[in-house]
Amino acid sequence: MVGAFYRADRMPRPRTSLPLRTLRPDDGWCDDPRDQRYNQWVRLPYPASHEEMWRGDHLYDVVVVLDYNLEYPVTGAGSAIFLHQARPGFAPTEGCVAVSPAAMRRLLPRLGPGTRLTVSL
Repeated sequence: MVGAFYRADRMPRPRTSLPLRTLRPDDGWCDDPRDQRYNQWVRLPYPASHEEMWRGDHLYDVVVVLDYNLEYPVTGAGSAIFLHQARPGFAPTEGCVAVSPAAMRRLLPRLGPGTRLTVSL
């Protein structure tokens, strides 16, 4: 885990040892494997395909950036792989790890740079 974003308009600053940034309406994440900023934070508007981090739902009220395909991104290996809050009913994500808001509140104080996440199916 390398850092986190949160919505200051929706919640107080979370307690965590992760580097933490306040989300802004113009935050995005490039998901275009042909773009030089693939799998990186971008400022919107951005010309290539991207995900908007400022969402109308509550999935990204707190979003933890996982160290997946970040340092030397492999084209098509996946981008925007985050730990975030789950959709109602725990509907599937597009590759992320999703937890309940209560679980996120319990986890955040325990997370820091280099914290490892193991996902087992």
